[in-house]
Amino acid sequence: MMTYALYNPHSGNGKGEEYAKELRALLGEAPLTFVDLTTLDYPSFFGGLEVQDRVILCGGDGTLNRFATDTKEIDYGREIEYYAAGTGNDFLHDLGGKRGDAPVKITQYLKELPSVTVNGKESLFINGVGYGIDGYCCEIGDELRKKSDKPVNYAGIAIKGLLFHFKPRNATVTVDGKSYSFRKVWIAPVMHGRFYGGGMMMAPDQKRNNADGTLSLVMFHGTGKLKTLMVFPSIFKGEHVKQKKAITVLKGKEFEVAFDRPTPLQIDGETVLGVEKYSVKSAN
Repeated sequence: MMTYALYNPHSGNGKGEEYAKELRALLGEAPLTFVDLTTLDYPSFFGGLEVQDRVILCGGDGTLNRFATDTKEIDYGREIEYYAAGTGNDFLHDLGGKRGDAPVKITQYLKELPSVTVNGKESLFINGVGYGIDGYCCEIGDELRKKSDKPVNYAGIAIKGLLFHFKPRNATVTVDGKSYSFRKVWIAPVMHGRFYGGGMMMAPDQKRNNADGTLSLVMFHGTGKLKTLMVFPSIFKGEHVKQKKAITVLKGKEFEVAFDRPTPLQIDGETVLGVEKYSVKSAN
């Protein structure tokens, strides 16, 4: 039996291979082969495995997204396991784990995923689609990573954005055919899991792979800078939803969110610039 560790060299701020090799200490003397998943032809790879071979996916939330998207038509023929080797690791956090934990089985979470359509392009997502200051933070984070290999402080970017750079938008949203209007919108993500943004519990009541297939749209709206700054830290514990005047949660299976000005958007941490609207569909 061979164990294949599929790693993303770009995850974990470029330390994806280094983090993946932590598996050696966890797996002991088991035969272990490391494979750069950015070079893989997945049909050939899975078609060439022996029945007893083990596959461990190593990376962060973006890696999970890429793997799920690239293999959505493939029968793995085995359980896929996951070892967190990213920076935020929100997916593992949602499962109750932490970086450094032994690999966990995740096949059930890789299929029947919701999809998002942006600028005519459809993508799957694992955790959530962020629109507003969260997308702005990813945009600035991408720019900082081009200049330095230091870890990006997204909380600091968010605070500076709230104070100086990001201006709230007005939004029109449609959920399962019913339309709503919101003014001064700071954040408008649709969530499949509870967490995104490196530990922000944006949708504390959202159940991943729930039976009815519903997702959560969380609108942070109608507040000035001071109130927004006061509420923002509570997102990390999911307590922001208690602020009923500032937070509106809408559940459904089909969503369209449109802003009155182009705004950065992020899909599991991957940035899309200048987005005027996006739409989401549940898998069931």
